[in-house]
Amino acid sequence: QVQLKESGGGSVQPGGSLKLSCVVSGHTSSSYCMGWFREVPGKKREGVATIWTGGDKTFYDESVKGRFTISHDNAKNTLYLQMNSLKTDDTAMYYCALDYCTWLGSEPYEYDYWGQGTQVTVSS
Repeated sequence: QVQLKESGGGSVQPGGSLKLSCVVSGHTSSSYCMGWFREVPGKKREGVATIWTGGDKTFYDESVKGRFTISHDNAKNTLYLQMNSLKTDDTAMYYCALDYCTWLGSEPYEYDYWGQGTQVTVSS
């Protein structure tokens, strides 16, 4: 069974940086879709960034373009999210997800496997 474990969350000041990691195990293919999603109380879970591990195709939500970078290290089976210029609105629980995709999706319902989440808090 596919398992994902996030790490790297924490508390930072506005303008700061964090790098999230998600280690994948139990996968049966070297190519699949992965993504970072975030959720805050009272709001629906939303896509932040997604990536197809078989190439360089990526998706970024408009709110994070130019600030966040998603990447995947095939040798380490690890997904990353480099977050720079963090804003208070970025505060959320961040989840990584995986799907054996045919197209790179950006919606939570398109992903079958999920990690436990890691909290990111941006405040002064």
